[in-house]
Amino acid sequence: MKQLMLSALLMSLLAACGSQPTKPEAKPAPVVEKAPAPAPKAETKPVAVNPLNDPNNILSHRSVYYDFDKSIVKDEYKPMITAHSEYLTGHASAKIQLQGNCDERGSREYNLALGQRRADSVKQLMEAAGVSAGQISTVSYGSEKPRAQGHNEEAWAQNRRTDIVYQSE
Repeated sequence: MKQLMLSALLMSLLAACGSQPTKPEAKPAPVVEKAPAPAPKAETKPVAVNPLNDPNNILSHRSVYYDFDKSIVKDEYKPMITAHSEYLTGHASAKIQLQGNCDERGSREYNLALGQRRADSVKQLMEAAGVSAGQISTVSYGSEKPRAQGHNEEAWAQNRRTDIVYQSE
């Protein structure tokens, strides 16, 4: 009987091996989530930068420096003066004040006169470039408004100048 049971068991095992394999359970296709559509870009309009305030523009430079006891504009400052002149001719309502300055050496009267000659030398160049005389005023501060404090050549060199100051409209 043992043999009979063993045979029956063996046959049932063999029968199980000969059966068709079952199909694997169908798995649902993976869900692929789409990335959200990018938000529409806000329409960006170029921001108008005032060339007078743009540090990369020559118009942001507004000082002409001089040698000791001189009022002649050096060639290195002429492109800047030309750029300001072109701006002023294109903006008829713009007005500037040319402020002449000196270092502390010299008498008060002498420095006021020298500061005026410095401001006038820039004015003459601008008027020659077509700027209306009504757009330009000049003033001399002599040595009253130093840019640099000190009693040496480095400070004095910064104080010998004409500043181009735009007036608010």
